[in-house]
Amino acid sequence: MTTGRPGLPVPTAREVELRVGLAVGAGSASVGGGGSLSVTEPDGSRIATIPAGETWQILVAGARVALASPAGWRSPAFEALAITPLDQRGAVRVNGRSYRGVAEVLRDRTGLTVVNRLGMESYLLGVVSAEMGRRTSSELAAVQAQAIVSRTYALRNLRRWQAEGFDLRATVTDQVYGGVAAETPESREAVASTRGRVVTYKGAPIEALYYSTCGGRTAEAFEVFRGAARPYLRSVPDQAPSGTPYCSISPRFRWHEEWTGELLRATLQRNLPQEVGITAEQVREVTDVRVTRNTPSGRADQVTIGLGGSEIRVEGTAIRRVLRPAGGQLLRSNAFTLGVTGAGLGVTRLTADGIGAGHGVGLCQWGAVGRARAGQNYQQILASYYPGTTLERRY
Repeated sequence: MTTGRPGLPVPTAREVELRVGLAVGAGSASVGGGGSLSVTEPDGSRIATIPAGETWQILVAGARVALASPAGWRSPAFEALAITPLDQRGAVRVNGRSYRGVAEVLRDRTGLTVVNRLGMESYLLGVVSAEMGRRTSSELAAVQAQAIVSRTYALRNLRRWQAEGFDLRATVTDQVYGGVAAETPESREAVASTRGRVVTYKGAPIEALYYSTCGGRTAEAFEVFRGAARPYLRSVPDQAPSGTPYCSISPRFRWHEEWTGELLRATLQRNLPQEVGITAEQVREVTDVRVTRNTPSGRADQVTIGLGGSEIRVEGTAIRRVLRPAGGQLLRSNAFTLGVTGAGLGVTRLTADGIGAGHGVGLCQWGAVGRARAGQNYQQILASYYPGTTLERRY
């Protein structure tokens, strides 16, 4: 493999190139860099050079896009723009964040779409630590496992958003991608040492699902994603020989949430209509909230909510969207028990005591860290969370 500077991968002929959607429907975008940037049309026709250290604007221009300098110069309108560092080791800064590769800007239905085009291995540098955080040398195996899982996810989901002009989004919709700022020495080592490796089942990249904290047992795929049964996405115990869950080190291992009667009613008025199709006016009095069905792995699969003379059932992943905490974020997981004060008369207090964070299917990130600390290598970690799969090197 050839490299630009130590630790930074350079795409090869066999390495997959990705197009990552950084923004969709934006009113404008700022671009710049520590070095000079070349701005061209997609066919390579030169438009301008952005000097090192300057920040220029890309604007909507009717059905096209235009470039504007700080000095007031404005380009004609173009169908799309490509912004490339003149130094191959450089980066493009988009809206204040730096990215390797090329930035492309095109007009969409409501504004601008900004895309980062770069090689798979460079993409992973901005994903692995954004997903795993800073880790120590004793936890390298967990970071390596994440690198392989993220590479597998990206390969399997190529062209997922093709209609919008890119492959993957840079958010939790796909994988968190933080660009250059997210890169760490640990991510560089993990990506380089697992180059080209993916997890496969019967020769094809797996559906590489992962999340923060399982709470001691992972979930079956069908428990969370209806119709998504996979032989390698099974519910498995995630405990050390001592019986302690590997992910018990997670700050999200145990959690507690509570709602007053007034807050619960407001929460349900806001969230129930879009999930089950009732109106906010129907949520006048909450008389009960209880778990009425659990999954085989012990997670809540159905919650029944009493609304005066009627009952509403909320199922699966919708439970986390309906029972949101006061901050408005998703409930951390479906692994919880409920405590109700005033059931049958009018709920005055609801509590949820839970374990874990995320959907629970596939790789548990904090469990992987715990396994790495216990001396497991990345091959053992991946085999634990995706039983029956194979590790293959694609390039």
